Amino acid sequence: MKISIKAATSALAIATLFAAAPAVAKKKDKAAEPAPAAAAAAPTVAEADAFVAKAEQELNDLGIYGAQAAWINATYITDDTDAINARVGAQMTELQVRLAKGAARFDGLEGLSYDTKRKLDMLKQSIVLPAPSTPGAARDLNDLATRLQSAYGKGKGTLRGKEINGSDIEAEMGSNRNPAELKEMWLSWHDNVGKPMAPDYAKLVEIANQGAVELGYKDTGAMWRAGYDMPADDFAKMMDKLWVQVKPLYDALHCYTRAKLNAKYGDAVQAKTGPIRADLLGNMWAQEWGNIYDIVAPKGAGDIGYDVEELLKAKNYDPVKMVKAGEGFYSSLGFAPLPDSFWTRSQITKPRDREVVCHASAWDIDNKDDLRIKMCTKVNADDFVTIHHELGHNYYQRAYNKQSYLYLNGANDGFHEAIGDFVALSITPDYLVKIGLLDQAKVPSADKDTGLLLRQAMDKVAFLPFGLLMDKWRWGVFSGSIKPAHYEKAWTDLRLQYQGIVPPAERPDDAFDPGAKYHIPGNTPYARYFLARILQFQFYKAACDQAGWKGPLHRCSFYGDKEVGRKLDAMLAMGASKPWPDALEAFTGSREIDGSAMIAYFQPLIGWLNEQNKGQRCGW
Repeated sequence: MKISIKAATSALAIATLFAAAPAVAKKKDKAAEPAPAAAAAAPTVAEADAFVAKAEQELNDLGIYGAQAAWINATYITDDTDAINARVGAQMTELQVRLAKGAARFDGLEGLSYDTKRKLDMLKQSIVLPAPSTPGAARDLNDLATRLQSAYGKGKGTLRGKEINGSDIEAEMGSNRNPAELKEMWLSWHDNVGKPMAPDYAKLVEIANQGAVELGYKDTGAMWRAGYDMPADDFAKMMDKLWVQVKPLYDALHCYTRAKLNAKYGDAVQAKTGPIRADLLGNMWAQEWGNIYDIVAPKGAGDIGYDVEELLKAKNYDPVKMVKAGEGFYSSLGFAPLPDSFWTRSQITKPRDREVVCHASAWDIDNKDDLRIKMCTKVNADDFVTIHHELGHNYYQRAYNKQSYLYLNGANDGFHEAIGDFVALSITPDYLVKIGLLDQAKVPSADKDTGLLLRQAMDKVAFLPFGLLMDKWRWGVFSGSIKPAHYEKAWTDLRLQYQGIVPPAERPDDAFDPGAKYHIPGNTPYARYFLARILQFQFYKAACDQAGWKGPLHRCSFYGDKEVGRKLDAMLAMGASKPWPDALEAFTGSREIDGSAMIAYFQPLIGWLNEQNKGQRCGW
């Protein structure tokens, strides 16, 4: 999964993110009490306008410096860059908290303009990890956040007893078919990376919750859920409703995949019934299963006739050429080329001489044109898709760069993730032909559609429960319903409940497997990724409808359609200036996030899976 960074944040990858997701005041969320000095005089509309203007300037100024510090830290991990990043992060957190409390002074003030009211709400609701006003708390919080992120970046596992770094172990998990070695990698990564983080993470939660309470929220999780233009409880209900829409598709995929794994590895490794062993699914977190497509591919239809990695290598693509291809897609829609600085300042490949955070991310350093990506790109199909995704963040960032500071973000954070994903859905055989990667004669025929859809489902559908449970776990941690002593059990229970998977070995109570997933130590809210999985199909269907596509939805590519690009740019340019239903309606015509487009995309596969699963004991 990928993260978008905007300059006002020290980085989305650390705790000081100021993710200016749109938000409106919620009656349920009691505002923080104003400071005694401020309570003496009744606030005025003019004061509110001036407060917002000054806040935007302060955030912009510190944010650019913070983004530069965060970039250096993420691309050159040392004790010194850790210290600098933590210090700037503490300053940003203190500023955010001060502004959030200052914004609360204007609660209930009548006569505010739309923009001032919206921005005041954003100031109160947009901190990922708020520090309390206790002296030194902001510094402590950011020391913890930086230490957790750096521990992840430096993390190592083992393979055949030899040390292996994070990006290499991820690649090996996708290609290795030796269950003993998969188990070794899974256990070593989770033990070496996750387990040592548990004490720091518990402290971080405690401090952040104190800050959230000062801002008038029950806890940090409630504060996160408040930033979606609806009451926090309604947001949680919407997530559950979307899951109910798509769960039958996941259940069918799980049942089919389990049978194929059993056929390959036997009962001793993977039983015919019950949950799936987590390390067998081609991904360290079992969040996407596309890497084991070779195991599940149906005979005949499963051979779709080409392999993107082989095509890339046959055409002598290197990482830079892959990024150029991604840029070309957006150019075909009418978007201007990326600035020259993108090519000189991005980290496209892993440096040989230093520790870096390889987790792919998109950055906007100056809120104008200093756009960058940070990747450790390998020439393979996954990274080809990731590039299209990350560039979606960059083009979104540039589209809204004329908005005022607090509107420099997506309509909600799920939008930011969905843009690149829905463009990547257009990496169809037709698109590969148009860019010269695939010969027309090798385009799969209609009888290969099952294979094409199954390959997509192994990533897109398999991800859904993981995307949901990540924040369900954190919401429980923040609310206190999951205590530190039960962090591991709650995590494993949720993985079983939603994903139907289990670890490859019994996990001790003092394990901390959540820490082995970047977004936990990186303190990146995860609901956005679940929303993005749903939204991308909604955007994709809308684009295909606009392009006049008449064939099967999954075969549609809107590459080269300038009219689709024009409408897309109009939505992107809105940034966070309007509630997300307005932005959604501008491109799709609907004001509701809806899983039906995803179901429509995979409809031919659903019938096929149900046929394959006849006689199987599905579920776990």
